[in-house]
Amino acid sequence: RPRRRPDAVYADRAYDHDKYRRLVRAKGITPLIARRGVGHGSGLGTHRWVVEQTFALLHWFRRLRIRWEIRDDIHEAFLSLACGIICWRRLRNLTLC
Repeated sequence: RPRRRPDAVYADRAYDHDKYRRLVRAKGITPLIARRGVGHGSGLGTHRWVVEQTFALLHWFRRLRIRWEIRDDIHEAFLSLACGIICWRRLRNLTLC
């Protein structure tokens, strides 16, 4: 597939600087960066929540929290297994009406 630039970039308050906004706009991307000093509720959390929830679900599996295996293929196998279990639990609880 051809590589495409994103339409927008979401960032938290740590990147609230005009320099970063200019660099992103120069690439033709809309920056959606939370401003410092502004109350929460900017909408950034609705987009980041899915990723943060996925990391939280993966941390339920103790072997993935701290990498004990020396070989990376074994760690990747446990990661794939954990993702499969998470998807299976989600689909099992899904009500199909």
